[in-house]
Amino acid sequence: MSVENAIKYVHWFSRIPHLSSKEKLRLLEIFADEETIFTMKENRLKQHPKVAQRTKEILLAARKDTEWEREYDRFCQSGIRLIAYQDAEYPKRLTHIYNPPYCLYVKGRPLSEERKCFAVVGARACSSYGAAVAKEIGRQLTRAGVDVVSGLAAGIDAAAHAGALEAMTAGRTLDERAPGTMTAEAGPGGGLTGDGLAEVGIPVAVLGCGVDICYPAANRLLYQKLARAGSLVSEFPPGCAPKKYHFPMRNRILSGLSDGVIVVEARERSGSLITADLSLEQGKAVYAVPGRISDSLSRGTNWLLSQGADVFCSVQEFLQEQGILQGENLAEGRKIEIPLEKNERLVYSVLDSTPKHFNFIVEETGLCLPQTAELLLRLRKRGCIQEIYQNYYIKISI
Repeated sequence: MSVENAIKYVHWFSRIPHLSSKEKLRLLEIFADEETIFTMKENRLKQHPKVAQRTKEILLAARKDTEWEREYDRFCQSGIRLIAYQDAEYPKRLTHIYNPPYCLYVKGRPLSEERKCFAVVGARACSSYGAAVAKEIGRQLTRAGVDVVSGLAAGIDAAAHAGALEAMTAGRTLDERAPGTMTAEAGPGGGLTGDGLAEVGIPVAVLGCGVDICYPAANRLLYQKLARAGSLVSEFPPGCAPKKYHFPMRNRILSGLSDGVIVVEARERSGSLITADLSLEQGKAVYAVPGRISDSLSRGTNWLLSQGADVFCSVQEFLQEQGILQGENLAEGRKIEIPLEKNERLVYSVLDSTPKHFNFIVEETGLCLPQTAELLLRLRKRGCIQEIYQNYYIKISI
């Protein structure tokens, strides 16, 4: 049997509803391969002693499907790759989790086994501060050579992906910067090596639908950039629409691909906490960004901290803890930060995580309008502050 035929039947098998990944992998222990199941004579399959009656009925019904081959040809032509559980490209991290996905569909760059990989997750309806923190974490981890995994949801997920893409494309187009490229850009927490360079990671989005579907639709531009610069991953076949029960399933892959999970903001009952629980079950580390006790978006992360999650307060400290940024390089990274001038420090000092209007900053600093506007622009370019909406600014202090 040719490799092309083998992977084609993997797609047929993956499309079968009402059979879990676990059941499909068990069937492959009974039969030689997926093509054998598809071509086996009906009477022989019906009489097989190791296959339950319910499963036989599901398999026989699936063999009547006439669309799967055309669907396979279409998605291959669109650049989507199918990775079977037995393939060398299948991520080893996923083989160690409970109920690993039977196969993966990937659009974009190949997944890496060599680079460190951390998930950044949190609330969809996040605060402006949470979005700024997630974006900065995504940016700095990617610049330090870490792959950043998230779920392409609105809020924290989208912000983390945006930060990762920003790190990959700083000063270049998406097509010019590739993972593994060395970059001399080295701001705070920049993942410096001995010669001041860092390997760039990639953003990975794990979807609760087919990789050819953008969900939510509002993230269309982000989806397109991820397909070019990063990886879109799903266990669901192309064309599969998002369904509510898909997302808890998606979360086990999200955490399974990662060395640990960083939760930025989360309510008491949220999918982010499910991802954190899955990470713990898989023996992975869980980190939480602490928040104000009065904020509902901090209740989930603060609860995680009360249960023993590690505190995430600084990207530099995190990178040092992970062995990505060594002590001497940490010091070097801090030395090469561009020092703030007196008036820049003044403007920076009146900002915090609460959005403040331009007029308030003028009043607090006593500076004139044009000078304040110029200083805010300079601080934004240096990554010290962010304009979260028109004329409102917050400090980035991670």
